[in-house]
Amino acid sequence: MKVSRVIMVQRYAMEEKYFFRMTDRPASQGFNWESHKHDWWRNLEKKVPDIAKSGFTSVWLPPASQSFSPEGYLPQNLYSLNSSYGSEHLLKNLLQKLNQHKVRAMADIVINHRVGTTQGHGGMYNRYDGIPLSWNEHAVTSCTGGLGNRSSGANFHGVPNIDHTQNFVRNDLIGWLKWLRGVGFQDFRFDFARGYSAKYVKEYIEGARPIFSVGEYWDPCNYNNNGLDYNQDSHRQRIVNWIDGTGQLSAAFDFTTKGILQEAVKGQFWRLRDRQGKPPGVMGWWPSRAVTFIDNHDTGSTQAHWPFPMNHLMEGYAYILTHPGIPTVFYDHFYDWAGSIHNEIAKLIAVRKEQDIHSRSSIKILEAQPNLYSAIIGDKVCMKIGDGSWCPGGREWTLATSGQRYAVWKK
Repeated sequence: MKVSRVIMVQRYAMEEKYFFRMTDRPASQGFNWESHKHDWWRNLEKKVPDIAKSGFTSVWLPPASQSFSPEGYLPQNLYSLNSSYGSEHLLKNLLQKLNQHKVRAMADIVINHRVGTTQGHGGMYNRYDGIPLSWNEHAVTSCTGGLGNRSSGANFHGVPNIDHTQNFVRNDLIGWLKWLRGVGFQDFRFDFARGYSAKYVKEYIEGARPIFSVGEYWDPCNYNNNGLDYNQDSHRQRIVNWIDGTGQLSAAFDFTTKGILQEAVKGQFWRLRDRQGKPPGVMGWWPSRAVTFIDNHDTGSTQAHWPFPMNHLMEGYAYILTHPGIPTVFYDHFYDWAGSIHNEIAKLIAVRKEQDIHSRSSIKILEAQPNLYSAIIGDKVCMKIGDGSWCPGGREWTLATSGQRYAVWKK
């Protein structure tokens, strides 16, 4: 279904539907690909006061269940919270500390696939004997070696993919998600959301009732022989369709904005205004469901599958932290990078809060040239990024914060 202005008006009217409530303050990713090596639950607990002071609403934690891989993305015993990141006891200490500081813990929900404990059909490890949720081969899709139905989405190759069409599987997963809520997790991040139908995400959200949910619906942007296409409408449409499929109960990471923004900062800022004069990512179509970000444990960190240009990071953060959508800050950028980037990001977050910039704030794009982008957001914030010289007219504007190739003004 193609997005139109009429449809968008209808969507905004439904936004407070059911129990779901969006948060407009920035979130933080609280780990990277190497975090499991560093006594992580203890490490992060020490940073909770600073996380709260910096203005973060939610912290996305790595997968907390026992996993075949130390990073947590090959889960096996979902009910065991003793992982390479630390013991269940240490995790609960962290969750309690976050709650005390009014920061919500986001659980990384890895339910597209699950590593078996026992060989079954075809000699594959597609049975789960001896652990909670002791499923047999009928819980595994037929396209990944099980006796279940075909996958309702894309395949994650190399491990058994869970067959979400099975009632017993969904009931068991809802029970587990409710249990996670009882442990202290308030928000959910759905890993590899392309792997199973969005209608099941809707069912899981309705069953476990997280405060906030976001899905990782990541597929490639549109490229041609000369690089990234200017028009990424079909890419953001796929993400919008996924959000629609969840009954509009989940947000989604705005991979479209990331893909465009990291090309724009190289001297192609014209990319940041679409043909309708709006932001060109999911943010421009459905900002209250767009979770914007610069990098994460997959795109950046030591994996670096699709990294943001390192010398343009603050331009990227100046963009997402002043714009509509729900911005997310990567752990590495906030805590591991040398220099003043921690304080620069914190200042941008403070401006966002003070000037009441939120996920639905209005935006007027003023300039989108090769070396300059500028916009007014919510009538209270004006910003520019790029090498081009520019400042807003009028005495009502005062400089709020600035750095290399970016500046933000407020009224």
